Amino acid sequence: MASNYMTDPMVFLIDTLFSLYILAVMLRFLLQWVRADFYNPVSRFLVKITHPPLRLLRRFIPAIGRVDSSSLLFALLLQMLANFSILALKGLSISFLALTVLSFGDLLKMLMDIFVYAIFAGALLSWFVPGNYNSFTAILYSLTEPLLNICRRVLPDLGGIDLSPLVALVLLQLAKMMVLPPLQQLASLLS
Repeated sequence: MASNYMTDPMVFLIDTLFSLYILAVMLRFLLQWVRADFYNPVSRFLVKITHPPLRLLRRFIPAIGRVDSSSLLFALLLQMLANFSILALKGLSISFLALTVLSFGDLLKMLMDIFVYAIFAGALLSWFVPGNYNSFTAILYSLTEPLLNICRRVLPDLGGIDLSPLVALVLLQLAKMMVLPPLQQLASLLS
């Protein structure tokens, strides 16, 4: 009974701490990929908290074009460690390959969630405080504009009403529904 009593808080703590740091690594990767302003205070914060381990990894893992492969590998390793720790606390074990697939799926979900929340926050800000510029809105704009521009190119002109955030949110939700369940099934088959 005592182990069950402490398991849930430990799982929560591990999941929260790892998720926050993985989020920072993923945001750094995304902001670097979209070439966001790295003099922005939000960007500088992300660089500062993720730089030490990434500096070490970059010695061994080169970037592939614009893709910072060391950030992606670091995020995957952190997610694998988090999943392994949580499963171990619950008394479960899975194969290394299943753990890798499960962790990759978790990272894809986080990536899609980042875009969903960023698009949603950007839309809300544009409705309630249009034209307001600060470091947070600049980061949101840098992050979401590449995806929203793709949607704008596909949508017909609707007379000044921008439905690209809605289309992007629907497409992201569809991607979650179509990509994540097969990865979860594959992970369960491999375990």
